[in-house]
Amino acid sequence: MQFKLRQLQAFKAVAETGSITKAAEMLGISQPAVSRLISDFSASMDLELFQRRRGILEPTSDSRHLLTEVRRILAGLDHLEDLRRDLKERTGGHMRIACLPGFATSHLPQILARFLKERPGVTVALEPDRPERILEWIIGEQYDCGITDDFAGHPATESIDLFVRSACILPKGHPLAHKPVITPRDLAEEKLIHTRRNSGFYRRLSRAFAEYETEMNSLVEVRQFTSACLMVREGIGASVVSALDAEGFRDSGIIIKPFEPKIHHRLSILFPSAVSVPRVVRDFMDVFVDSLAPVLASPPPKQ
Repeated sequence: MQFKLRQLQAFKAVAETGSITKAAEMLGISQPAVSRLISDFSASMDLELFQRRRGILEPTSDSRHLLTEVRRILAGLDHLEDLRRDLKERTGGHMRIACLPGFATSHLPQILARFLKERPGVTVALEPDRPERILEWIIGEQYDCGITDDFAGHPATESIDLFVRSACILPKGHPLAHKPVITPRDLAEEKLIHTRRNSGFYRRLSRAFAEYETEMNSLVEVRQFTSACLMVREGIGASVVSALDAEGFRDSGIIIKPFEPKIHHRLSILFPSAVSVPRVVRDFMDVFVDSLAPVLASPPPKQ
């Protein structure tokens, strides 16, 4: 059994209008063309499709059952065309994004919300986890992209590397608030909240203190910059964090100061190299990178 899409459309049009003439107008083709499509479809199905009553073509008992299925098929094709158009215009699709836990609760949700408002056909799966798991997911092609830090490289991935400025954060009313720039020497007597000791950012911060011949007075070790910001807000110590996280807490009363010497939080956006990344995902990553412009180091230093 063979039939064409145009035959299904003609069958549905005649069934709904009861007229070859009206069906031809609906489809934008000639009446003989509609008659031929109906005749060919009837032959291919080996069914009488219509009977004429009071001048109206009505579906037979058998073709009424057929009409239900034809409508379902055509509706599915319409949906497929809508999806094709959405994907081409980048207003539809599904994005699978893995990220560091801090990004799942700050900055990324706001950027993602604005992106989705302009693309109502796009859906998202957002999964936070540690860098090791993010890399596993990208290598295994379980996610379209991953936002991680201190990425060392892997042959199964491609990456975009970004360098975010650091900032010193202090509790409201702190004595160092008058200083335009904070150095390790200024923090010699301060209780410090800092990232975990095996992180690249901690190693860079530790080298900065060593350059100033100053010891770090460690109070709390945290995994996320957000945790450090929250604790500084409560007044228990000072910290040096990513300027992106610091800016997220500016309205909460903490003091944000430039930190010297310049150290950076190195971010990487990972993609699996073996598959084509959906265009809508590339578009979102472009928007994400643009959103970081105020806090990115320019030009990025060699690390």
